[in-house]
Amino acid sequence: MSGFARILRKIAEDRVALIGLVLIVLLVLVALFAPLLATHPEDVWEIHPELRLLPPSAEHLFGTDRMGGDIYSRILFGARLTIVIGVVAVGASLLIGVPIGLLAAFYANWFGDLLMRISDVFLAVPQVILAIAIAQTLGPSLPNVILALSLTYWPWFTRLVYAETKRLQNEVFIEATEALGASPWRLIVLHILPNISSAIIVRISLGMGFTILTAAALGFLGLGAQPPVPEWGRMVAESREFLPMAWWYALAPGLAIFLVVMGFNLLGDGLRDVLDPRLRKSPGRRAAAAVRRGS
Repeated sequence: MSGFARILRKIAEDRVALIGLVLIVLLVLVALFAPLLATHPEDVWEIHPELRLLPPSAEHLFGTDRMGGDIYSRILFGARLTIVIGVVAVGASLLIGVPIGLLAAFYANWFGDLLMRISDVFLAVPQVILAIAIAQTLGPSLPNVILALSLTYWPWFTRLVYAETKRLQNEVFIEATEALGASPWRLIVLHILPNISSAIIVRISLGMGFTILTAAALGFLGLGAQPPVPEWGRMVAESREFLPMAWWYALAPGLAIFLVVMGFNLLGDGLRDVLDPRLRKSPGRRAAAAVRRGS
C-alpha cells in the first residue's frame, strides 16, 4: 500500500499523468453509472424515427442519431463496451505474450529462436491491417474483434519481456541466485517478474489506448459490434452521410474516442517516468519524445 501511495503521489505531481488518470477514472465512473447518468437509457435499444437528427438541446444534450436515439445516452453505454474491449483484448495479449517472452529468453536455443521469429512475423505487419484481415475473415462481431485484437497485440508484450529478461540475466543478483542452484521457474517467479512488472504495467496502459483506437477503427469499417449495440467507432461511421448538416452526430463519439485514448497514453507516459527512473525526462524531452512516437 505504501508503494501504491507513492506512485499516486508521483502521478499527482505530474500534471500530464494526472490528466490521464482523471480521464480514465471518469471513463470507469461513466461506465459503472451509465444507467443513472443516461437521460434516455431506453434509446440505446429502441428506435424513434420521429426524433431523428435533432440538434443538441436541453432534452438531448448531444442531439439524436439517425434512428432517433439519444447520442448522450448511447455514448455513456458505449463506455462499457469500450472498457470490455480494452481489458479483455489487452488481458489476453498479456497472458499470451508474457509467457512466450520469458520462455524465449530463458531457453536460448532453437525453441526460443522459433518463438521470437513467430512474434517477428506478427510485428512485420501493421497491427491495424492484420486485425482488419482477421476480423474480416472471422466475420463482423464483438467477440471476433476482441480475438483479432488479442492475436495482433501479444507480440508487443513478448518483445518487451524478452528484452527486459535478457537485460536482467546479466545482473549480479540473478547470476548469484543461479549459482545457488535456483531453478529457472524460481528465477522467473521470484526475481524476473517482479523486476519487469513496471515495464509491463506501462505497456498495459499504452496498449489500452492503442487497442481502443484500433477497435474503433474496426467498428468504423463495420467489423465490430453490430447495431443497435452502442459502439463509438460504428457511430462515427454512421454519421458520415449526414455531415456537415448533423455535425453533432460525429462530434460526440469522436471526442469520446479521442479523450479515452489520450487519457491512457498520458497515464502510460507518466507511469513510465514514475516506475522507471532511468526513463524520466524533463517536460521538454518528454514532449519531443511524444512527437517522435507520433511520427
